[in-house]
Amino acid sequence: MNATSPRTYAIGDVHGRLDLLERAVEAISEHVGEAPFRVICLGDYVDRGPDSRGVVELLIDLQRRWRVVCLKGNHEELMLQAVAEPGGGRLERWLEYGGDATLASYGLSAESDLAAGVPREHLRWMSGLPRTTGDGHRIYVHAGLAPGKPVHRQNDQTFLWIRERFLQARPGDFEAHVVHGHTPLWEGKPNPAEPELLEHRTNVDTAAFATGVLSIAVFDAERPGGPVEVLQVRGRASGRITPDPADQPAPAEPPRRRRGWFGFRSGVDAAR
Repeated sequence: MNATSPRTYAIGDVHGRLDLLERAVEAISEHVGEAPFRVICLGDYVDRGPDSRGVVELLIDLQRRWRVVCLKGNHEELMLQAVAEPGGGRLERWLEYGGDATLASYGLSAESDLAAGVPREHLRWMSGLPRTTGDGHRIYVHAGLAPGKPVHRQNDQTFLWIRERFLQARPGDFEAHVVHGHTPLWEGKPNPAEPELLEHRTNVDTAAFATGVLSIAVFDAERPGGPVEVLQVRGRASGRITPDPADQPAPAEPPRRRRGWFGFRSGVDAAR
């Protein structure tokens, strides 16, 4: 890597693992030295892991010190919906996705007044998170993109939720290399603790909340395509991957096939 060219560090889904995010910040600081850089966090900062509140606080603080873009993930969207309007099944749905761990990190329960219990600064921060960003060579997004459609014609549901159509797409289906998280385990990515490095996309989600592995893909601003290096920080593994109970398909998407996402066992146990 050219030591003088700007670098982008893309951090995969954190899911409440403050311990790993702190190690990631240290690893980036050590790796970059005095070179220019920026950080892109790919969403899903809350739920499932033990300290979602701490993760949000660290990211807010980090944005004051570094050039950091934090993208919105589907878990931030679920949390915002549940806090704003817990009725209509929104709270129950969020809890299905691991929101109970987030509530515990704020000292709350499902019976609490969530709008009063979660700091307004945190809610404003989540509400303002962008869905996507780019660097001239790559598109960064939480879940992915609909194949064959330019970025400006994609919708929020796609950015936050898409899986099968995106994961099964081929090189040439997108305007640029896509960097994403959202899917740590599927038939094309049998090891959840390793990133998925393909010609047309890079999947940085390594199920940190379960595997204890948080991945950071390093991109050179002058080189198109995938990462020039992948950093990984490690901590305690919980040994269980809990997939989203039922994905919300983007509008006009065909029904999802559940082929590699459930029932997989290799080192970690898939949820029942």
